[in-house]
Amino acid sequence: MKPASKSRSAVQLLYGSVSLLLLVLFTSASNASTAAESTLFSSDGYRIDRFRAPVPDSVPSGTTITTEQLHTLRQERDLLLIDVMPAPVKPKDRPDTLLWLPPSRDNIPGSYWLPNIGYGTLSDELERYFKDNLERLSRGDKGREIVLYCLADCWMSWNAARRAATEYGYTNIYWYPDGTTGWEAAGLPLEQSAPIPLE
Repeated sequence: MKPASKSRSAVQLLYGSVSLLLLVLFTSASNASTAAESTLFSSDGYRIDRFRAPVPDSVPSGTTITTEQLHTLRQERDLLLIDVMPAPVKPKDRPDTLLWLPPSRDNIPGSYWLPNIGYGTLSDELERYFKDNLERLSRGDKGREIVLYCLADCWMSWNAARRAATEYGYTNIYWYPDGTTGWEAAGLPLEQSAPIPLE
């Protein structure tokens, strides 16, 4: 074999080894990514972890709306707006002897605040709270136009919108993924709110 042929064979062997190594690394990374993604969702498709993360463009059986669309719809129609922002929790390291006042929540004017209904898994108590308040606030009208929101990049509103549309049978669910973040950024007003009590 000529020296040039030996050199070419060595390069080809090295190239093949590098390609194989890259393929193995890519496959391992892809499998790890898939495994990590699977732990973010429940078996029935709800997000159960890392709720503050980029959200998809749509929600099953619901309509995604922008800030401009919501602003227009509020002027034209009688929308039911529901804020699903979780209620603040007292820090674990704060002593009981110190007064703790939970931070206030400013939401879109006219909204009802139903905290914690956007978790991927709801306790029986929270599920009743969500269902009962939807029925009460919509006056039993499953066709009522309902807007669910939280903050930008928050899966809680996606979970709540999906649950209301696919499990509870509401047929006019709007999902506003930009939430109060987008509303405020557009220079639109917010108002201080209090959560509807969990009875």
